[in-house]
Amino acid sequence: MYHVLPATPATVHWGYFDPALPAVLTVNSGDLVAVEALTHHAGDAPDLLMDGEIRAVFDQVCDRGPGPHLLTGPVAVTGARPGDVLQVDILEATPRLPYGSNLAAHWGYLYDLTGAERVTVYELDTAALKGRALFGYDWTTTALADQPGTVVEPTSVTREPALPGVTVALRPHFGTMGVAPATPGRVSSVPPGDHGGNIDNWRIGVGGRMYYPVNVAGALLSIGDPHVSQGDGEISGTALEASLNGLLRLTVRRDLPFTVPVLETSTELLVHGFGDSLDEAMRAAAVRALDLLQQLYGLSRADAYSYMSVAVDFTVTQVVDQRQGVHARIDKRSFTGTWGSAA
Repeated sequence: MYHVLPATPATVHWGYFDPALPAVLTVNSGDLVAVEALTHHAGDAPDLLMDGEIRAVFDQVCDRGPGPHLLTGPVAVTGARPGDVLQVDILEATPRLPYGSNLAAHWGYLYDLTGAERVTVYELDTAALKGRALFGYDWTTTALADQPGTVVEPTSVTREPALPGVTVALRPHFGTMGVAPATPGRVSSVPPGDHGGNIDNWRIGVGGRMYYPVNVAGALLSIGDPHVSQGDGEISGTALEASLNGLLRLTVRRDLPFTVPVLETSTELLVHGFGDSLDEAMRAAAVRALDLLQQLYGLSRADAYSYMSVAVDFTVTQVVDQRQGVHARIDKRSFTGTWGSAA
């Protein structure tokens, strides 16, 4: 079955996950969902980043926080139950409008050196998968993203040239996507966790397959914080934020040992760890990778530990989302069971 889930005031929630949220759509395992995901940064340049439907969401959704992210959903999957794994295949992620915004925010990693909140608005060439900066402006009125849904009218700031002669590669992905957490009540959309959420791994895009451990009946998947590009680290505090139209396939799995968010690409498994510091995030990713190699590939603990040291890359996912993130990249081609030309 093919379902369409537009982002409207009735189908979004702003800034949180909550296991008590009612589903706005119910699908069966294996169904396709065409979903609209709106950037909460559309107000950075409303003349470029908003259309009528986005403006309606900003105008009509007043229940916001504690986080800033706009999330579409939740989507319930019939039969999903605690202990299962929800597989989310990302088949399409297309920019809704040909513009995006980056905010250098007060929670950015180098804010102590820059000292200003600055917005840079980019124009997107979706055919060439490139972007270039149109202008930038400093914002000093309030902490911009601490008031979710702030709309900066064009005449209220001085738009200045930015990044002349520079282009960036586009790699559209969903910065925040996850199932309902086990914790009752609202959970902020800012820190990532074992339900997924604000993982901010730019590889969660087309061709990627996310696995989320299910905590509540139906799984209750929410999708948002769409990005069109981001570097590992996301050090200014945000990515290149832009609304996306996605196509997802949702499948309930009962044959996988995953109890934490795992991303699969054509060549890799990426295991995510989180912590209050990079040291904690690194240890979490390492321990989780050690466990996965034993559970999924049948390695002994000693063999898994050796393999990790010679073949697993540990990469900083992000350092700006309250809980910091590291992901372990395991090359699936290590486990083909063949060796040399004779095999």
